Amino acid sequence: MRLVLEARERTGLVLRLAAPLLAVALTVVSAVLVFLALGLDPLEALRVYFVAPVSDAYGLQEVAVKATPLVLIACGLSLCYRSNNWNIGAEGQFLAGAMAGGWLAIATHGAPDGPWLLPAMLLLGALGGALYALIPAALKTRFGANEILTSLMLVYVAELLLDWLVRGPWRDPQGFNMPVTVGFEPEALVPPLIEGGRLGIGAPIALLVVLLMTLVLRHTLAGFRIRLVGEAPRAARFAGFSTRRMTWAVFAISGGLAGLAGILEAAGTVQMLQPGLSPGYGFTAIIVAFLGRLTPVGCLVAGLFIAVTFIGGENAQIVLGLPLDVTRVFQGMLLFYVLACDTLLTYRPRIVRGAAA
Repeated sequence: MRLVLEARERTGLVLRLAAPLLAVALTVVSAVLVFLALGLDPLEALRVYFVAPVSDAYGLQEVAVKATPLVLIACGLSLCYRSNNWNIGAEGQFLAGAMAGGWLAIATHGAPDGPWLLPAMLLLGALGGALYALIPAALKTRFGANEILTSLMLVYVAELLLDWLVRGPWRDPQGFNMPVTVGFEPEALVPPLIEGGRLGIGAPIALLVVLLMTLVLRHTLAGFRIRLVGEAPRAARFAGFSTRRMTWAVFAISGGLAGLAGILEAAGTVQMLQPGLSPGYGFTAIIVAFLGRLTPVGCLVAGLFIAVTFIGGENAQIVLGLPLDVTRVFQGMLLFYVLACDTLLTYRPRIVRGAAA
């Protein structure tokens, strides 16, 4: 007796839309069980996690701040995944973009600057992330290396490189020996959209990316190529579509968006470079991409939801005394349930009696 998975002939639109909602519901049920095991009131804990972050204007603004990099990165990752290219290294590309754009801010520190500085930093950040993402793309297309492993290992290279830079050549000489760079000049900072707030121009940039990617995927030949290469690679080869060029293109776009998110974070929220610049945006964006059904609008909605859990986790540290790792556990559960629901949506489990062939 053995359990096998048989491919379903078709899956309805209702099931596809219901799968992520079911994953969220299962995550909430699991969270309730965790809260009960910790001796907490589950209703109060759920209020702290999911209601308190959106109960006032400041909380809504912070949710948008957290959602901006998640949406940017997830939109790029969704292109990779839809074309059957598995970029797991967005965290490293995020840091590469922050370092590339941050270099310009550090190099021009104390010198007369102009309005050109911030756009140049954003451009360098996107370029740095794109070039870093092309490393696993080149290794895959030239040597057949597994892009999952290479992109993931490059994350640690980027983290260690940033750590060395801020402790060595880029360390602020007036920073009391702390591993940080000098604070960016006002011309190198992302201007806030709301006076006194932290929400910057990254939010409208993320919305623009969602709009452009939706148009590209639905109404252009490039979007059709991405879908065809991912869903029917053999048909794509017969149609003359190059999987090699597609791999390079989607990795460059994905890395560029991650790098753009990185420099927006460095020049906006953090306003310098330091270790731990990212709280795990690159890895969390993988959950956002799958929860959003690999669509730009879905990534926007999922990014906002995951951002609520980030803010809720910070609230839980203060109100409930829970470590931030509990939030990461919930996010991991969510990814597990999303993948499980997708698997059961695509395949039907069946018990087969008798010995295997």
